[in-house]
Amino acid sequence: MAKKFITIIVFLIGFLSIAQNDQLFEKANSFYNQEQYQEAIDAYTSILESGQESASLYYNLANANYKLSNIGPSIYYYEKALELAPNDEDIKNNLSFANNATIDAIDVIPEGVISRTIGNFTNMFSFDSWAWISVFCVIIFVILFLLYYAARISSKKRLFFLGSWISLLIGVFALIFAFKQYSFITNNQYAIIFAQESTIKSEPNLRSEEVFELHEGTKVKVTETVNDWKKIKLADGKIGWIPATDLKEL
Repeated sequence: MAKKFITIIVFLIGFLSIAQNDQLFEKANSFYNQEQYQEAIDAYTSILESGQESASLYYNLANANYKLSNIGPSIYYYEKALELAPNDEDIKNNLSFANNATIDAIDVIPEGVISRTIGNFTNMFSFDSWAWISVFCVIIFVILFLLYYAARISSKKRLFFLGSWISLLIGVFALIFAFKQYSFITNNQYAIIFAQESTIKSEPNLRSEEVFELHEGTKVKVTETVNDWKKIKLADGKIGWIPATDLKEL
């Protein structure tokens, strides 16, 4: 009885929290529409701090920061929104606008056609989406295979047999893409520069040689952490060390 009562209490608290965040989200949108962008940012951030996140929340927070010329935070939150909604064209377009406002011009090492095609296809869906597609296809495979054994008409048997194996094949490829997406996420930790200007060092200490400079909004790959320093790699292959306080990891 006590466990049931606790469960009900937890459910009610969760429900009230969601309702409260919905009201706060609408209030933040109202601030944004009235061009009170800092107030909107504060409201959106309060929702994030409560543990709730969504593509629309990150997107609106990015827009509000962009309106105040907070390039680093705007790019960061557009990237976070894109993680949850990788096919959203509005997010992609606004992220492109924000990237155009950055100072650093970094040449990207070109990928091969095959590698780029596979990467683009893999990024069509998130890891969770690919996993669910795989599960759904396996279920369809089982159903069609059972129908194949139950069917008495040869044309239907051929149809069910073909459909079942096509479903299984799609499921296997979806599973491969899911693991590829998961591997990409776990092995590629990216971050956005938040400092207006940051000096990149050759080693993780202030006495080491300065190798280059980066500015707010630039996206970097984090490859190593030593104390309060992050080793980063740029899209053009340059590497160096940056104070951890100068960036924010995605």
